[in-house]
Amino acid sequence: MRAHALSTVEGYSGYGAEQGEKLLRAKIASTYYSNVGIEEDDIFVSDGAKSDISRLQVLFGSGVTMAVQDPSYPAYVDSSVIMGQTRLYQEGFGYGKIEYMKCTPENGFFPDLSTVSRTDVIFFCSPNNPTGAAATRDQLTRLVQFAKDNGSIIVYDSAYAMYISDDKPRSIFEIPGAKEIYALVLDILKPCLLAKGLPLDMVAIEVSSFSKYAGFTGVRLGWTVIPKELHFSDGFPVAKDFNRIVCTCFNGASNIAQAGGLACLSPEGLQAMQEVVGFYKENTKIIVETFTSLGFNVYGGENAPYVWVHFPGQNSWDVFSEILAKTHVVTTPGSGFGPGGEGFVRVSAFGHRANVLEACRRFKELYK
Repeated sequence: MRAHALSTVEGYSGYGAEQGEKLLRAKIASTYYSNVGIEEDDIFVSDGAKSDISRLQVLFGSGVTMAVQDPSYPAYVDSSVIMGQTRLYQEGFGYGKIEYMKCTPENGFFPDLSTVSRTDVIFFCSPNNPTGAAATRDQLTRLVQFAKDNGSIIVYDSAYAMYISDDKPRSIFEIPGAKEIYALVLDILKPCLLAKGLPLDMVAIEVSSFSKYAGFTGVRLGWTVIPKELHFSDGFPVAKDFNRIVCTCFNGASNIAQAGGLACLSPEGLQAMQEVVGFYKENTKIIVETFTSLGFNVYGGENAPYVWVHFPGQNSWDVFSEILAKTHVVTTPGSGFGPGGEGFVRVSAFGHRANVLEACRRFKELYK
């Protein structure tokens, strides 16, 4: 209907607001952030979380330092490399000047923050891509406190939040202190932070997406939350700078995609998304049971559409190649997600049930 309307004089809308349609911003706020104080003007609608990650890197600039979970979604690191934030790549260690926060089975896929050096920006994804691990409320509380103590800002990727089926937080703004204004406690850091123009009085930005809830991977629609309380050290609102970047580099998400987003947030749409998520979680259960029955150590799957399978002592690219050659099933080598992914492969639950069952049959033939 929306596509047809655009072909008429009455229905043609031209360029929309770069920040997104007002009604969609309001619906996102009321659906996902009603109890945490996020309002519609804190939300920027975009063509997906991946695009906004890069726009945020433009906002931060080349002079900042950053930390990432290891392993984690490659876009955080790759966009920082493009921005010139990093030093040279070293095989097995990653890029210089990036703080790789080790997330392993031994630490429950949550970094030991006592060993993490201070950085200006911390990228954190929960549920995590690729490990499937979802951080607990206590873990995120520690992360927020760590950011506050160090004058860092968290970029929190909640693209898989709808897959959480227990009491783990779905938004960083559920954590006390993530949105509050606070005084910098480490005065010794203040001159450095002031010079870099980094935020001092708030700790979190959140990015999210319709991609994995509503099959919008090719449609492209997501959003970023930048609360108005977030200011740079000189008092200037971060959202105003991000708004300038959005208005300069982006003409707004497609009108048709935004109409689809509104439909997703209707009662019928929300129910349909829950059903889609439930279907993929059933696929995940099948994959987990398959690899577990074959004697592998398997992680993730409970609150995410990804299964993280350990092949100890093996090169993840070799495992990927063997599976592809012998089963014609595509997995993802873990080392593509950072040095900590070596020895693992990620198996995705996104697919038709018949294809997942057939893939699992082939896995059993290969590893029986």
